Amino acid sequence: MKLYSYFRSSASFRVRIALALKGLSYDYIPVHLVKEGGQQFAADFRAKNPAALVPVLEDDAGQLLTQSLAIIEYLDETRPEPPLLPADAAGRARVRALALSIACEIHPLNNLRVLAYLSKTLGVSEDQKNVWYRHWVETGLATVDAMLSGDGRTGTYCHGEMPTLADVVLVPQIFNAQRFNCRLDHVPTVMRIHQHCLTLPAFARSVPAEQPDAE
Repeated sequence: MKLYSYFRSSASFRVRIALALKGLSYDYIPVHLVKEGGQQFAADFRAKNPAALVPVLEDDAGQLLTQSLAIIEYLDETRPEPPLLPADAAGRARVRALALSIACEIHPLNNLRVLAYLSKTLGVSEDQKNVWYRHWVETGLATVDAMLSGDGRTGTYCHGEMPTLADVVLVPQIFNAQRFNCRLDHVPTVMRIHQHCLTLPAFARSVPAEQPDAE
């Protein structure tokens, strides 16, 4: 398999964690999102993903897959051990809700292309851009923390005693939050889970600083 990735991309980070949890090997193909005006906009990469976004996973049959959550669920269906979704329907719905609360409600408002539009097109100052970023991350994570702390199914991880899709999505978002100096003392359950996840080798070796293209 080949993973087209950028070390700081939280969506790529999610897929790296999932691949590591499942013990799957792959070739890492770096796509720098800033250099050369953004290598994701090159014609050869757009042929792989017209959205010009990472990650892209090329599986061992040559199938090109995009969108991190779709990639992870594909991996879970084709390489089911260890599972990243619970066996019961209610559990799966809860884990997906937690993951989507981050991937759909927080991440789209603070990814690179949105921040670039704020500053380059709308003329928002660096300070104003950072206020925007912190507002959506801090309020979004507060919602996730309430979902976790108010549900008895939360365990060592977001759902029980094994890492799931929710943990795979949570950890990269905290790395981004820390990078932009977001307040995190108001989300103690989120931070407890994040810190425990990083004790697992699959999470620890997937962090941005451990990637071949890390700067």
